[in-house]
Amino acid sequence: MWFFARDPVRDFPFELSPEPPDGSPPGPWVLHRGRKKATGSAVSIFVYDVKPGAEEQTQMAKAAFKRLKTLRHPNILAYIDGLETEKCLHIVTEAVTPLGAYLKARAEAGGLKEQELSWGLHQIVKALSFLVNDCNLIHNNVSMAAVFVDRAGEWKLGGLDYMYSAQGNGGGPPSKGIPELEQYDPPELADSSGRAIKEKWSADMWRLGCLIWEVFNGPLPRAAALRNPGKIPKSLVTHYCELVGANPKVRPNPARFLQNCRAPGGFMSNRFVETNLFLEEIQIKEPAEKQKFFQELSKSLDAFPEDFCRHKVLPQLLTAFEFGNAGAVVLTPLFKVGKFLSAEEYQQKIIPVVVKMFSSTDRAMRIRLLQQMEQFIQYLDEPTVNTQIFPHVVHGFLDTNPAIREQTVKSMLLLAPKLNEANLNVELMKHFARLQAKDDQGPIRCNTTVCLGKIGSYLSASTRHRVLTSAFSRATKDPFAPSRVAGVLGFAATHNLYSMDDCAHKILPVLCGLTVDSEKSVRDQAFKTIRSFLSKLESVSEDPSQLAEVEKDVHAASSPGTGGAAASWAGWAVTGVSSLTSKLIRAHPTPMPSETTVPPRAVAEGNPAAVPASDSPPTSGHWETQEDRDTVEDSTTAERWDDEDWGSLEQEAESVLAQQDDWSVKGPGGRAGQVSHPDHKPLQSDWNSWEAQGSWEQAWQEPSSVEPPPEGTRLASEYNWGGAEPSDKGDPFAALSVRPSAQPRPDPDSWGEDSWEGLEAESRQVKAELARKKREERRREMEAKRAEKKATKGPMKLGARKLD
Repeated sequence: MWFFARDPVRDFPFELSPEPPDGSPPGPWVLHRGRKKATGSAVSIFVYDVKPGAEEQTQMAKAAFKRLKTLRHPNILAYIDGLETEKCLHIVTEAVTPLGAYLKARAEAGGLKEQELSWGLHQIVKALSFLVNDCNLIHNNVSMAAVFVDRAGEWKLGGLDYMYSAQGNGGGPPSKGIPELEQYDPPELADSSGRAIKEKWSADMWRLGCLIWEVFNGPLPRAAALRNPGKIPKSLVTHYCELVGANPKVRPNPARFLQNCRAPGGFMSNRFVETNLFLEEIQIKEPAEKQKFFQELSKSLDAFPEDFCRHKVLPQLLTAFEFGNAGAVVLTPLFKVGKFLSAEEYQQKIIPVVVKMFSSTDRAMRIRLLQQMEQFIQYLDEPTVNTQIFPHVVHGFLDTNPAIREQTVKSMLLLAPKLNEANLNVELMKHFARLQAKDDQGPIRCNTTVCLGKIGSYLSASTRHRVLTSAFSRATKDPFAPSRVAGVLGFAATHNLYSMDDCAHKILPVLCGLTVDSEKSVRDQAFKTIRSFLSKLESVSEDPSQLAEVEKDVHAASSPGTGGAAASWAGWAVTGVSSLTSKLIRAHPTPMPSETTVPPRAVAEGNPAAVPASDSPPTSGHWETQEDRDTVEDSTTAERWDDEDWGSLEQEAESVLAQQDDWSVKGPGGRAGQVSHPDHKPLQSDWNSWEAQGSWEQAWQEPSSVEPPPEGTRLASEYNWGGAEPSDKGDPFAALSVRPSAQPRPDPDSWGEDSWEGLEAESRQVKAELARKKREERRREMEAKRAEKKATKGPMKLGARKLD
């Protein structure tokens, strides 16, 4: 009966490349690239083929197999698996590259930095110290051929074929028989008398000196070349000379050599080595030390090698977050290292951690995630955003910390393109309505309007029709001047989303009211926007056939950058993303360039008074030319809005209108991140119940009641905003402009499901109720006074009773 034995090489769970790579080190082993069959992960496979008549070399190979399998140290080549048969030996290790080939490849790419070389040599010396001082073993083969580099740039010591015990149990050092390896032997080995006094580490330290010389100067031609240090750094020359000294007794122990090189100013005393040493011991560090380390790490990552950041720093950051409770401090270095990853690696390693971070209740982590969202938003898919991230982000709209509310609003600009119908058109609009109407911080109300204008093109047609006009109209009534500017610019930037009927009946009446605003910046933007809408209406009036073309985006499905201002609007939005938290609403913005749009009717009639100053020639009434002029106008508006966009609560020192604190008494001079109208108070409301209390379409029609200013209040126009000298000349618009003062709003039980106007109608009802209560109190006070006067009329005697 035949028994068929299975081939162990065929069943080996690793697959090796057929041909060894170029630059394989000299020695009995041949290095092959390989991969694990189950996972496809890369490995290195050292292969030794058993040859007849080479029993001594085979025994050394088997000894090296056993040594590598039993020795475990971070700086010694890591053993993974092995195979031993009668014909061959296979040793599987982590994926590595011979040091000679690595240095050659890096030299072609610009060369290794000194800090990388210092850490590599540090690792080799540390491995020698472990062998000599802890294991009592002599490596006996320290050379370029025995050093390998892994994918993180870490140097590993291998080549254990000629290792022997320092205690002399196994006899003397074995013979190598390979000239390329024997040239590293120290001169005392040639002394057959054995009278030279030496330490057990003397030979290995001589070979270390040869390795250092080769690292900086290239292949060693002969032993006499060691006398010239060549390109070895000056901070290392002194210690190098100790290694290659003729007297083996004075060669330092590996541990003392490390100590000398780590001294202040030494070759191995630098930030890169210190970072690596901390990462190796991070598991035993105190939490305070870890926090400080991660805070300082981000500054150094730019100077560190890319491979080191990807394969050594990143795993430690992920581990620190997952198991070390490192918190928000790992975010900055984590996203910095993420730039080195491919899209697939980022999706696999970073995104799961980011999704988990969004569920954290740590405010510091939440605000840092929101601030740095632009670094990872492109790697998030829509299902992940809608189901795992957006539900956590919206809690920021309800946060009591203004900075978190502000960052949450800004983050919507990045999340909006990935939100589904329900989250974008219902949930987000609900929170925007409440923020715009009820938030006590003026900059947050302003930023809500700005963000709504930027994401308007993503909204559905029905939501745009219901929301945009009412929201921007409300913003024009805000006591915070930049909010009013944002409302005007919102109309201008989304002009292609309105029908001609809405432009004439809803938008222009609102804008005309702002032409007498107390703030000149508001008036200027109002005039420019009015001219833009009038040009559009006039063009359609002259050529009604263009109506369909003009209104093509009004009922179109949600898509960014559509309509006549496609290029300018999209380009403006991109530039706004790059500095979300770095800009402030400026109190006195730079004036816009002169208006270049000339109404065709004015030109045709030849009325010079009706034509604004312009450097461009008069244009005709043809639609193509008008479209071009609209594009110029839109581009100007877009750039203007980008200059005006985000008011930041993080930069309170650079406030909008400095050195003013009270809007109702001192005009719009409060700080952008600290104050708003004194009567504009936050209210708590039921965020979960929304009941219909009005329609979106009625907001523009209902004029808001104008309340007289409090006693002693001066109008904003009574102040000299332009200089230090007081001005005796009042603003010509002061008599026409009376800003309505915001009154405290009650805490309603419910909101209209899709109503921005419900708040205004409710506010008017509250004001009427307050007025009625005041009249009742006044009437009771008058009755009490009359009764008191009646009771005190005429003299009364003691004990007398007054008869009614």
